[in-house]
Amino acid sequence: MVKLAANLTMMFNEHGFLDRFAAAADAGFTAVEFLFPYDHPVDQIAERLDRNNLQLALFNLPPGDWSAGERGMAAVPAQRSAFPGSVALAIEYASILKPARLHLMSGHGRRDDPEAVAAYRDNIALACAASAPLGIDIVIEPINNRDMPGYFLNNFDWAAALIEQLGHPNLKLQYDIYHRQILHGDVLTSLAALLPIIGHVQIAAVPHRHEPGSGELDDIGILQNLDALGYTGFVGLEYRPMGDTVAGLVWRDRLTSMENQ
Repeated sequence: MVKLAANLTMMFNEHGFLDRFAAAADAGFTAVEFLFPYDHPVDQIAERLDRNNLQLALFNLPPGDWSAGERGMAAVPAQRSAFPGSVALAIEYASILKPARLHLMSGHGRRDDPEAVAAYRDNIALACAASAPLGIDIVIEPINNRDMPGYFLNNFDWAAALIEQLGHPNLKLQYDIYHRQILHGDVLTSLAALLPIIGHVQIAAVPHRHEPGSGELDDIGILQNLDALGYTGFVGLEYRPMGDTVAGLVWRDRLTSMENQ
């Protein structure tokens, strides 16, 4: 049975961020994820997780200036001096919130730029070394350039090769089914091939990033296949509900019903 984690950045937006934890628990979730916790004191988030008996699957390292269009720092040579501070902040939060994974965003750049590649490799090593004592994996995620133009890490094969080359024991792939379909397709075959390096999975329907089952893929079939492959990590629900979040969870009820047959 797949372990679903509600993404509190995208889901339950009927509530303020700190109230989304209770809303997710009331809707039957036992795990959550979110993009960035840094606008809120860490003790407030920890209290909401504890009060609602929620596991934290994942959150992201600081992305730089999000409002100015920055989408990560790791592959941006000009951010080398700022990057260690961003890791330290993430580790400060992670040491209290205890997520299973931390997502390291690459930022904008070109993979044919040797300085960007060098910065990325070095910064991945720094993040992996900082998170290893906590028993936390670092995950890197290929993101399609339609949603995030100019994003450095936009190829699954390149990401997989890099993970193998670097050889950090706590470096894994974040496999987002939505991004995979837009970038390359071939979801089922690639899930099986990449399973040994996958640390976290996310899902949303293609092409509009709404509830699973509302797009061009058989999302429920994909989740069943993922379970059959033996994946034991979390599946983050990084989708934008078409309307009310709870009303849109009928797809989850359908998945649960099929799993219980």
